[in-house]
Amino acid sequence: MSYFTIAGVQMHALHHGDNTEAMRHRVDALMTRFPQVQMVLFSELMPMGASPHHAQPLPSDTEAMFCQLAAHHHIWLIPGSMFEQVGEHIYNTSVVINPLGQVVARYRKMFPFRPFEAGVESGSEFVVFDVPHVGRFGISICYDMWFPETTRTLAAMGAEVILHPTMTDTIDRDLELSIARTNAALNQCYFFDINGAGALGNGRSIVFGPSGDVIHQSGAGEQVIPIEIDLNRVRRERERGLHGLGQPLKSFRDCKVNFSLYANEGGSSPFLDTLGPLAKPVRNDQDIF
Repeated sequence: MSYFTIAGVQMHALHHGDNTEAMRHRVDALMTRFPQVQMVLFSELMPMGASPHHAQPLPSDTEAMFCQLAAHHHIWLIPGSMFEQVGEHIYNTSVVINPLGQVVARYRKMFPFRPFEAGVESGSEFVVFDVPHVGRFGISICYDMWFPETTRTLAAMGAEVILHPTMTDTIDRDLELSIARTNAALNQCYFFDINGAGALGNGRSIVFGPSGDVIHQSGAGEQVIPIEIDLNRVRRERERGLHGLGQPLKSFRDCKVNFSLYANEGGSSPFLDTLGPLAKPVRNDQDIF
């Protein structure tokens, strides 16, 4: 089977607080209206809002509720992400639940939006998972996609679809749309970039095909986005090229260049070390007085 239907959910929710009941109602309504849907994807930090004060150890009662919801509707469910408490550390974690209500993977965001996402640790493990008889899916979260190495690694691990919950309420959303499109084209994969609305994002969720083509772009308000994808299209374009032209994954595989920057521990370089600390910009009062 190469066809598979994924529904992104762009919804309003509380910035600080429990949104899980609203999410449950949204899934119930979605599955009544679109019973063909096989996977549901929410935006970043949707379940408990954007405050690390709501971090929970996993597994949790919140996670268990989502497992029951996935089993009830017999769907794959990625409820965005939530802050996970591990001892003294906090991670921004996305959970993948299968149609039996089992957690099959947890992905911790590798690139917290520093310096603004303060106090959140970086994850270190890439996550791909297989939907039996369909294909391989990869997970990344929001700021991760600004680092092309993350999506390229998922593609090199065989991911044919990238599921990308985000929470963007800032003026760089236009840039994100371009970056998401580029990631889809460079890695010849579907890319589902699902944002929140209202307090948890300025919307404009977008889905790209493996040639970087726009399949759907939302507006700023609430929307449910059911999209049927064809995984054979990914395989065909990876074999023959985008529009019968570029084959970037094969070219990357066959490249003989030694990227010495990545051989350095920490990926640093003399130039990068001159850029100063990773900190919020501050006002220079000397410029105005």
